[in-house]
Amino acid sequence: MRQAVATSSAPKAIGPYSQAIRAGSLLFLSGQVALDPATGHLVEGDIAAQTHRVFKNLGAILEAAGASFDHVVRTTVYLADMNDFGVVNEVYGGYFSSPAPARATVQVARLPKDARIEIDLIASL
Repeated sequence: MRQAVATSSAPKAIGPYSQAIRAGSLLFLSGQVALDPATGHLVEGDIAAQTHRVFKNLGAILEAAGASFDHVVRTTVYLADMNDFGVVNEVYGGYFSSPAPARATVQVARLPKDARIEIDLIASL
């Protein structure tokens, strides 16, 4: 059985998808870019600022589902420029305790709203 999870503390979906779906004991969060939920616009600033905003959005959705970053078991990081990897990795590490979740990081040609980073994740509840 699938159950949608949504919160106004994270950006509304910009397409036909849910912010997150709970399926049994798993929670699947859709990819988040650095949109400010209050304005719907990308945050200004460098890749570190965008990465922090992405994690604020993901954290709000996790919280709406009764979870936290400690429940995350898998992430995928999408970068517009792999040269941002070092900075993203540093910011990323501040959101997870050990053991860190499994992860893949890929460079993509383009992201929604021309964001520099997008992250999706899976959590175990």
